[in-house]
This record gives sequence, structure tokens and C-alpha cells, in this order.
Amino acid sequence: MIFKVTYQEKANEAPVREKTQALYIESDSIIDVRQQLRENTPYLVEHIQALDEAHLAYEQKSPDFHLTEFDK
Repeated sequence: MIFKVTYQEKANEAPVREKTQALYIESDSIIDVRQQLRENTPYLVEHIQALDEAHLAYEQKSPDFHLTEFDK
């Protein structure tokens, strides 16, 4: 399943809507996504959303869409 994660790059700063970024990650569960982010990034995670087929198709139209992969 593909998940969309919205986040702030710096966890030690107050969130600002205009600085919110997104990444896409393939995983089996939200728990696994959260664990991968905790182990590999300093991000302040705002929201993790599982994408259904229609939403994924919409997101894939964006030139910024790419799956993030972390080394295991």
C-alpha cells in the first residue's frame, strides 16, 4: 500500500502550514511507516494517509510524485 506523509522538516520548530511537505512511501502498515520515519528522518510527522486507487492516481499526476525508500 502507498501512504502519503505530510511533515515539517524540523521537529524542534513550530509547524507552519506553508512549510508542510509531503512524501510517499510504500509499506504494509501505518505503524511501519511511522517506524521508518522515526529511524531515518528528523521530521515532525503531521499526518499519514493510506491512499486508495483514485487518490493515488491523482497524486501520481504531480511531477513531484516519487516513492521514498530508506536503506534497511
